[in-house]
Amino acid sequence: MKIWLVGRWDDVRTSFWFVPTLMVAGAVLLSLATIHLDKATPSRNGLATLGWTFTRGPEGSRAVLSTVAGSMMTIASVTFSITVVALQLASSQFGPRLLRNFMRDRGNQVAIGTFIATFTYCLLVLRTVNGTEDERFVPHISVTVGLLLALASLGVLIYFIHHAAESIQAENVIAAVGRELDRDIDRLYPKGLGRGPGGDSVTPDDPNLPDGFEADSRAIAVEDGGHLRAIDADRLMALASERDLVLAVERRPGKFLFPGDALARAWPGDRVDDELAGAIRGAFFIGPRRTQGQDVEFVVDQLVEIALRALDPGNDPFTAIGCLDRLGAALCKLAGRTFPSRFRHDEAGRLRVVTDASTPSGIVDAAFNQIRQASRSDAAVTLRLLEVLAEVGRRARDPGFREALRRHADAVDRGATEALADPLDREEAKLRHRNAIAILGAGPGSGPATAGTPT
Repeated sequence: MKIWLVGRWDDVRTSFWFVPTLMVAGAVLLSLATIHLDKATPSRNGLATLGWTFTRGPEGSRAVLSTVAGSMMTIASVTFSITVVALQLASSQFGPRLLRNFMRDRGNQVAIGTFIATFTYCLLVLRTVNGTEDERFVPHISVTVGLLLALASLGVLIYFIHHAAESIQAENVIAAVGRELDRDIDRLYPKGLGRGPGGDSVTPDDPNLPDGFEADSRAIAVEDGGHLRAIDADRLMALASERDLVLAVERRPGKFLFPGDALARAWPGDRVDDELAGAIRGAFFIGPRRTQGQDVEFVVDQLVEIALRALDPGNDPFTAIGCLDRLGAALCKLAGRTFPSRFRHDEAGRLRVVTDASTPSGIVDAAFNQIRQASRSDAAVTLRLLEVLAEVGRRARDPGFREALRRHADAVDRGATEALADPLDREEAKLRHRNAIAILGAGPGSGPATAGTPT
């Protein structure tokens, strides 16, 4: 249930309607409160006669409220147009996967909500202004609050123009995605994960599936295709313990599933009826698009996509280098973390759930494969990629992590030898490759070997 709520909350955060709707509801409540205060305050004494309140008659109040309401709708329309242009620019320059980052931007949501809420407030107050002979009512306090909201909206408009210009700059987009990746690493791979009280790494007692698992297990298939967004591991653990099963998860979050693909395999299969299969299937949350809740590679792919678009002919390599720097910084942080075991045991130590978790090698491949392939003929990006691999290698402790980095360093060296036209560029690439291999072949924290320090 918690994971389902997290998924729904992520959908709400990336929408343009939620925050403005809350602000409009707040404007409705504010209008009711100020109108009630005006009706409860005598017209010739009390709050209504203070110097800071609006003291004009019905015609003046209507004019002010109408002007503010009309201008707010105009500004809201312009704001929405600017937002749509920014979304189009972001989609073409940085990739469609970055659209969700712009849509979830709280500054854009608050700006649109402020203008619509101010319009709503003025419209509701305007309907109460009465200047007939039988009944005369001018909500002085409410009109004053409307003027204050108009001034606040002016400040929000200035902020929005500045924020829109800032949000589409490549450096700021890359930095924002990089910070998001850092937060995901801290959340999914916290310090101390997989370690015992003394700091020693915790390994499963029996990292093997039961004998005859493949032959005697039952596949739990997905009914409709889509992206696997999250897995409720606690729910799977509870079902496996309750029914004395071993569940092997076949897919990890972020993967696309075709109808009929296996989500998991349950052993022994004869204990699984249709009801239990449905309960197991209910622990997997599938949607039309990927989310970053349990998928660290999703944000990695966003940086990779920005770099690939920057490497297209006619674009700048500096944006790609910025993406490499952010990917390298994130991998340096990840290199110091312990990856959790795929094997989950119950309190009695019996194997219950085997997950398909991300591996250091898989994350390194996701970060560098496509950039390495696209930058073969770009000397600046190739040299920086080798430097990033070396810097990450200084901090990597896991042998699989270091082996993946070395594999990419060798591949970059081969690509540079084949694709770089200038001999000087090839020699620089060879120098950095030797430096990276010297670091990756040594222990953590070792400096470069005799290859020299590249400039």
